[in-house]
Amino acid sequence: MKTITFRRIFRYNIDIMNWRKIEMTERTLAIVKPDGVNQKKVGEIIRRIERKGYDIIAIKMLQADEKLLRQHYAELVGRPFFPGLLKYMMENEVVAMVVEGDNVVKGWRTLMGTTNPTEATPGTIRGDFGRDWPGDEVRNVVHGSDTPENAEREIKLWFPELKR
Repeated sequence: MKTITFRRIFRYNIDIMNWRKIEMTERTLAIVKPDGVNQKKVGEIIRRIERKGYDIIAIKMLQADEKLLRQHYAELVGRPFFPGLLKYMMENEVVAMVVEGDNVVKGWRTLMGTTNPTEATPGTIRGDFGRDWPGDEVRNVVHGSDTPENAEREIKLWFPELKR
């Protein structure tokens, strides 16, 4: 497993009242799930991220193991659908990325579309590439952190080698 790290570009805004720099960028974890990898949609998903103006600062393809997934989905471990989710996420490799940009958590979630691919708007990643599948797990092509705080936690799990 090799991580490719891209040049980071920081954007700053100046708080004139206090004469200090305020970093305007944030980071999120984006994952192309096994169904997205199987459908060969990785390149198209990366294209959409970059077309939106976000920077991919780290990317790797890996086979997620049970330990990593249990940490990642810690709040879902006791739910009835969790065994199916675990099986789904381990059935093939995934592509994990650290994406950086202004308001990227919200922006990436908008690009992804709603969690249920059947209800996702056409033009979103889930609306274009997702569909209903038999079984309990939702196969929705991509993952994105839901808050900046969760993004930080998830990035540390998936990219422990990455320094801020």
